[in-house]
Amino acid sequence: MQVSVRCFASVRELLGADALTVELAAGATVRDLKARLCEQAPDLDRLQVACAVNRSYAAPETVLADGDEVAFIPPISGGDAEAGAQLFRFDLSTEPLEARPLEREVRTDADGAVVTFAGVTRNHNDGRAVRGLSYEAYGEMAARLMVEVFQEALQRFAFTRARVAHRVGPVPMGEASVLVVVSAPHRAPAFDACRFIMDRVKAELPIFKKEDFADGDGPEGSGGSRWVGDLPTGQPRV
Repeated sequence: MQVSVRCFASVRELLGADALTVELAAGATVRDLKARLCEQAPDLDRLQVACAVNRSYAAPETVLADGDEVAFIPPISGGDAEAGAQLFRFDLSTEPLEARPLEREVRTDADGAVVTFAGVTRNHNDGRAVRGLSYEAYGEMAARLMVEVFQEALQRFAFTRARVAHRVGPVPMGEASVLVVVSAPHRAPAFDACRFIMDRVKAELPIFKKEDFADGDGPEGSGGSRWVGDLPTGQPRV
């Protein structure tokens, strides 16, 4: 059988490709697929990765089928109606993020609160000078997971509308990498829903972050860069 492998962030760098097609024996598992890829890139065996099969997180012992789409997930950091009428929306953008248009989209005259969270590039991390960040995303899977996050948030909190926008590509110092905007009749559910959504984005979405160091403040005194983050919450290492 054949499976397709989507490659992101540090996995892409190790395998040298955005996508691969791999031949496997019938009954092969996710763990078997990783072992095959480690023959091509031995350093992959030392990399912490989770796994998704057909855009849902999967365990290492998951049995694969012909035509499956598999992605090894390294550590992570809609509709036709008019934008303002949508209960929620998730966007990935290569352009700078602007909060004001999203705030106008979510607010209705029944709302007494609009809460906006912006995650902004800072100039340091772990005692090192950072000159910027860059992000990469498994966009199709991220969009599917965000629908689940929004739906769970609606069950938990009495809010009206929500928007999440995340940058991909380089994000210079001081610019927002992510925006979460929530409207609600009252401030408590607006704050609570905003935090819940942001925490889930941070913990679960396959969005990958690379830090670019200032000259002389990277590994071994150089500049350079590194991928940073943790595996998705609750997902086993493959």
